[in-house]
Amino acid sequence: MAIGFYCNREVVITEPGTNVLEAAQLMRQYHVGTLVVAEKVDGIVRPKGIVTDRDLVLGVMAADLKPDTILVSDIMPDSLYTVRDEESVSETMRIMRSHGVRRILVVDWQGGLQGIVSVDDLIALLTEEMQELAKLIAREQERERATRK
Repeated sequence: MAIGFYCNREVVITEPGTNVLEAAQLMRQYHVGTLVVAEKVDGIVRPKGIVTDRDLVLGVMAADLKPDTILVSDIMPDSLYTVRDEESVSETMRIMRSHGVRRILVVDWQGGLQGIVSVDDLIALLTEEMQELAKLIAREQERERATRK
């Protein structure tokens, strides 16, 4: 199944010019630890970066900087990794592993933001799949007992 089917489409977006204090307030308001930094170009929301609560703590607070004077574009990582919405779950995991990222943005063929996938999302998905396999094994055993009396 394509990762676009599983990605979280409820993404909190902010602009590159948002200051870190406003970003923290957005995270609190929406109960999220990640903001997608994006710009709307020709009606398409194009991601520019990701800022996490960890970026705020390590990049601003631990450095004793003033959060109302630092922009999210100043602290977001230089590299942005994305995956196309039609990629498989396993390919998405491979890309995340190869880049050492815990979350990745999902985009369409035009580079427009479709959602986000985190390691936590993938663990939940794989757990569901493993539960289904366990049910299959139990069902097979029941069927065998019923036919071999």
